[in-house]
Amino acid sequence: MASTLASHLSNDEILRYSRHLLIPEFGIEGQRKLKAARVLTVGAGGLGSPVGLYLAAAGVGTIGIVDFDVVDFTNLQRQVIHSTADVGRPKLESARETLRGINPEVEIVGYETKLTSENALEILRGYDLVVDGTDNFPTRYLVNDACVLSGIPNVYASIFRFEGQASVLALPDGPCYRCWYPEPPPPGLVPSCAEGGVLGVLPGLMGLIQATEAIKLITGIGEPLKNRVLLFDALGMRFRELKLRKNPECPVCGANPSIRELIDYQEFCGIRGEEAPAPAAAAEAAEIIEIGARQLAEELRGAAPPLVLDVREPHEVAIACIPGAVLIPLGELEKRLHELDRKADIVAQCRSGVRSMKAARLLREAGFTRLRNLKGGILAWSDEVDPTVPKY
Repeated sequence: MASTLASHLSNDEILRYSRHLLIPEFGIEGQRKLKAARVLTVGAGGLGSPVGLYLAAAGVGTIGIVDFDVVDFTNLQRQVIHSTADVGRPKLESARETLRGINPEVEIVGYETKLTSENALEILRGYDLVVDGTDNFPTRYLVNDACVLSGIPNVYASIFRFEGQASVLALPDGPCYRCWYPEPPPPGLVPSCAEGGVLGVLPGLMGLIQATEAIKLITGIGEPLKNRVLLFDALGMRFRELKLRKNPECPVCGANPSIRELIDYQEFCGIRGEEAPAPAAAAEAAEIIEIGARQLAEELRGAAPPLVLDVREPHEVAIACIPGAVLIPLGELEKRLHELDRKADIVAQCRSGVRSMKAARLLREAGFTRLRNLKGGILAWSDEVDPTVPKY
């Protein structure tokens, strides 16, 4: 029996994976299962990096990667599959090259596209499981529903600042993401890593948990993170678990599902589409005038300069700021309106223009009338006015 099983692995592969083969519970049979497996990773970023690296090193036969982004300098602090030389390259191209360098025996299938309701089921077809490395709620719900409808396990993780969570979802008799979160949070309530930051090592640790769960599912060893959510606190270096139950009334995996096909997840999460803004959202944004960085610089040099209201956090101002800007963090703005002159010409400013638009709308609702938003935030100021201002 052993010699028959061994014939499915070359001598080079037996040598490469010998430390796996020496584990009695794993052995040649486990390695053969890895070689025959097909795993799809959604994202080649913070979570997708360690997942891809270790699944390739472990000998997973086919690794699919869905990613349409390019490598940015801000990625390098945590997305270890990419190097400084890769900045500006498609992440898919960079990841494929790195994984082939680790293990040329592994087949890398790339999908340089955004995962959508139109292509998700076709992309997932033929894979044994999906590893979710996404960082936004619409795609998270999309991955979940596609996995449930396709009958494919979803190895999930998410990260923020110093905390992470992981679970194995969409198993036949286990809960899915909608059992856990039936409804998404209101848009803007949960900041992204780009807005709130993340400790660089955290996605490495959570991604390794995902890779571990994927290997366990493929080989059938151990106990998967089913009906459980693993929570990690990096500052306290503590793990804890929460119970997660399948919801019999879940709209996608319950006894009588109402969701039988993929939906519009941007709309479901209350986020206006990039190509077709919702009329109400477009009208609301149109009421706030945007000003470019160059024009603001010219006005600040004039006789009656506007008040630049910086609504970022103090630790962000320590990184980069526009000279003379008044700092009132967005979370404190409503309580500190009395500090602002209601007749003043105010330009709201943040990192990229998102939080400052929220601030401008809040000010408008409070009765302020001379309001503008700095388009592109301090990142645009660095690009167009003062390149010595650091970008982050």
